[in-house]
Amino acid sequence: SDVSFVAEPGQTVAIVGQTGGGKSTILALIAKLYLPTAGQVLVDEQDLAGVARESLRRQMGLVQQANFLWTGTVLENIRYGKPSASNDEVVAAAQALGVRDLIEALPQGFATSVGERGGRLSLGQRQIVCFARAMLADPRILLLDEATSAIDTITEARIQAALRNLLRGRTSFVVAHRLSTVRYADQVLVVAGGRIVERGTFATLAASHGLFSELAQQTLETS
Repeated sequence: SDVSFVAEPGQTVAIVGQTGGGKSTILALIAKLYLPTAGQVLVDEQDLAGVARESLRRQMGLVQQANFLWTGTVLENIRYGKPSASNDEVVAAAQALGVRDLIEALPQGFATSVGERGGRLSLGQRQIVCFARAMLADPRILLLDEATSAIDTITEARIQAALRNLLRGRTSFVVAHRLSTVRYADQVLVVAGGRIVERGTFATLAASHGLFSELAQQTLETS
């Protein structure tokens, strides 16, 4: 209700708040999974109500907490982001993301079988594959919905570095409980009860003694 904000080209907008506050709904509106009952969602001043979903999706990438991996190799799963890509392009995407060494360290490198639903890979390795898939697709708009919440602390540093590479130069919307994920966002929106209740940078909100600082303290206490 009464949600209004602007993301400038290339900016990262973080959306945080407690479960059920409306964070994922905002992403769904941006992706045109839902249509607003009032107001507009505009991309390049075009109302999404009049934009074909197929046209929008060609410019948009989505990485979620539980991404689906198909039975096959790591390379084949990354290539799903751009089916026409050559093997060299897949490797180049991993290199640009900063995770080529992690993939090549797998038992058969890029030829490693991921198993059914990615079961032969750790959660962190699955997310690396999904980040590389998004990097290969090279979307203008990137949506991340709790994409780092299941990552263990050992893997987190590499995942966060890869994430910064993935976000660079794209207009990105990041939903996250793990506040370390949103530290570098250009703007942070705090959502509660379906409304934006706070907005600002990570530093200003952390010092404001509002809901965001409470969330940050809860994160510290449970980490």
